[in-house]
Amino acid sequence: MIYTLTLNPAVDRELVVPAIEFDSVLRATAWRVDFGGKGFNVSRMLASLHTPSVAIGFAGGRSGELLRDGLAGLGIETDFVWIPGETRTNVSIVSEGRDHYVKANEPGPAVSAGEQQELIDKISALAKARDWWVLAGSLPPGVPDSMYAQIIHLIREAGAFAVLDSSGSALLAGCEAGPYLVKPNALEAQHLTGLPVDHMVQIATAAAAIQAMGVAQVAISLGKDGAILADGQEAWLAASAPIEERNPIGAGDSMVAGLVWGLSQGYAPLEALKWAVACGAGTASLSGTEVASYKLVESLAARVKTRPIAVRTRIDADGRG
Repeated sequence: MIYTLTLNPAVDRELVVPAIEFDSVLRATAWRVDFGGKGFNVSRMLASLHTPSVAIGFAGGRSGELLRDGLAGLGIETDFVWIPGETRTNVSIVSEGRDHYVKANEPGPAVSAGEQQELIDKISALAKARDWWVLAGSLPPGVPDSMYAQIIHLIREAGAFAVLDSSGSALLAGCEAGPYLVKPNALEAQHLTGLPVDHMVQIATAAAAIQAMGVAQVAISLGKDGAILADGQEAWLAASAPIEERNPIGAGDSMVAGLVWGLSQGYAPLEALKWAVACGAGTASLSGTEVASYKLVESLAARVKTRPIAVRTRIDADGRG
């Protein structure tokens, strides 16, 4: 089974207006509501790949019920820890030309120590050998930076695979707990390692440095340039066939889904990387918050180009690698 964990989910509400104007009443010409959360996005992409998953996280109030019901409507099973607070709502106001926007994100409800323990107990009961767990996104108020690290230890003890996609101190602590795979972007890799990431060799070297923290595999997402995967023996760059990019939001989450899907199917890391890049590119090529279909991903995966990237064993004095 594949589980996705979203600790600070949100209801994402988008309003489209003719133009962004300040100190004025704006009248929306269109609106939409989405089920926000990086782990939820992974579950959506897995569903598109005809693979079930269970979405876990904290949820509260009417907004939490909206998330539960919306995911169920997409065929995604949920198993939330319910909290007294109200799941956050993020509001975006976007111009019709998509050239300007204003977005306000709520911090999310505080999660008590007892509620955190309830989640830990749930994960401990569910985790089984050979399962896959995707831990994705930011932490809500009240949850310590060590939370992902604690969960990773539980997952490893159960013989399951932990995949981490977070940032900041939570990502650093999580890496030190030894997850099977982490998926930072280049800037996050730089923050983790202190190494430059100005070109592909430097990025691959940063990936190797993250592995040295105890991570089995590192995938660094590069947006339209694809992704680099380091598996402890070599590093590879995978680049998608050219696409017309319409909305890159969520493409990184689709990439994580593709990696987990491929690896859980028994694919070699390089083959899984091809599907991951295809998932990300396919989602980026679609309007709104759609995720790529299996057919689209399959066609793009066949056209992903890969090449090995050298890994430097040291950084030169000028820092350029």
